[in-house]
Amino acid sequence: MAEVEVLYEDNHLIAVNKRAGDITQGDRTGDEPLPEKVKRWIKVKYDKPGNVFCGVIHRLDRPTSGLVIFAKTSKGLSRMNALFQKKEVNKTYWAIVEKAPDVESGTLVNHLKKNEKRNKSGVVKEGTQGAKRAELDYKVIAKSDRYTLLEVDPKTGRHHQIRTQLAHIGCIIKGDLKYGAKRSNKDGSISLHARKVQFVHPVKKEPVNITAPVPDDKLWKLFEQMV
Repeated sequence: MAEVEVLYEDNHLIAVNKRAGDITQGDRTGDEPLPEKVKRWIKVKYDKPGNVFCGVIHRLDRPTSGLVIFAKTSKGLSRMNALFQKKEVNKTYWAIVEKAPDVESGTLVNHLKKNEKRNKSGVVKEGTQGAKRAELDYKVIAKSDRYTLLEVDPKTGRHHQIRTQLAHIGCIIKGDLKYGAKRSNKDGSISLHARKVQFVHPVKKEPVNITAPVPDDKLWKLFEQMV
């Protein structure tokens, strides 16, 4: 039961704190995806016979930690998908970066293009074929002697958006070798954490606010205490 850290649960939805390294959908590695672990958790907790429904609503990159919401019912899945499409789900990330931004807070607007072969996105000129507009807000919320903690609110949901846009302004996420970090994190993670999610429940019509505790790591814990 301990392999899934559940942060919120009701009849339609379940939110878990994803560990860096877990995958939210199957890939070439053949590693067990997080939805399968959630299904097992539900099956054991409620002693459910047969198949358990666990719908994937949104995803997090493998090396990223934090909040992921799954649907326990098809009704929950379709309604949450609609909320995401209408941009009625507010997601807040925390990112530990190697260098503080020149401006303490701001909005970044870029056009990103995904390189499928390298599984990486890059900033390109507006009008480039296949490019998509990406927007996020950021602000500095804490500093240590070597690193800076940013709070990031993405306004669009592009491939590797936060990683790409922050690297473009020289604020490379700690451990993110793919986007220019000096060294990797020991556990293979990158220091990007899906911290909070806010939305109005699509079935119960009540506000839902969920916060994911930071990873069990000295620097993360230090920053959490500073905020």
